[in-house]
Amino acid sequence: MKIAIILLVWIGLWWLNTRLARSTKTAWFVPILFGITLLLLWELTVRLFGVSPVILPPPTDIALTFASEIPTLWEDFVQTIIKGAFSGYIIGCGAAFITAIIIDRSPFLQRGLLPIGNFVAALPIVGVAPILVMWFGFDWQSKAAVVVIMVFFPMLVNTVAGLQASDHMQRDLMRTYNASYVQTLAKLRIPTAMPFIFNGLKIATTLALIGAIVAEFFGSPIKGMGFRISTEVGRLNLDMVWAEITVAAIAGSALYGLVSYIEQRVTFWHPSQRG
Repeated sequence: MKIAIILLVWIGLWWLNTRLARSTKTAWFVPILFGITLLLLWELTVRLFGVSPVILPPPTDIALTFASEIPTLWEDFVQTIIKGAFSGYIIGCGAAFITAIIIDRSPFLQRGLLPIGNFVAALPIVGVAPILVMWFGFDWQSKAAVVVIMVFFPMLVNTVAGLQASDHMQRDLMRTYNASYVQTLAKLRIPTAMPFIFNGLKIATTLALIGAIVAEFFGSPIKGMGFRISTEVGRLNLDMVWAEITVAAIAGSALYGLVSYIEQRVTFWHPSQRG
């Protein structure tokens, strides 16, 4: 009977979702309804089958904890996302962009630095984070350093590939106009590289959040999302853990959406942004 109730709810909402998806006027509501469907099925499954809150708390309990712990969640958000992840994201991506331009001028660095970058990018974060915590201390600076390492090389590789995306005919045309390297870079190569650059920026948004949160598992002051998750797991307070996960998911989605929106405005000419 319990399974039948869950199946009926799922089939009914699935039917409604497919109906809304057929119309362009209501298509925007489809992902929202899909998310509501998942939450409702989650709630019904936990309540009907009596799943222990230690294993999987229902969404309503997580929502109540979220509402009652907003000051704590905000403090953790500022410590981890704003100070750690965002600062590391800006520094790492900015440094990678500048380094890519330098590498573009030097074939020697292309052959020597990029393989090293691929090696460093493959290093496990659980091995690098404790070292950086010992180097930079337990506050947000060490988390920002972890984020810099995580986002630097994906951004670097994408930017270098983008700078090489313009073809020889386009570069030859710039030479016929007697354009300098800086003029060619500003008017041809960087605009052509923008889809690659934004691809690196979008990848880095996810890596930045993961790096900042995981780094806090190895040492932090008594605040921060990673600290809170590890502490509350030890206390079996899974409602608070899921509330922190919700904050991280919202922050990650918002940052990714912001980068995607800027990409649409900047690269409106690219085929990927049409239709």
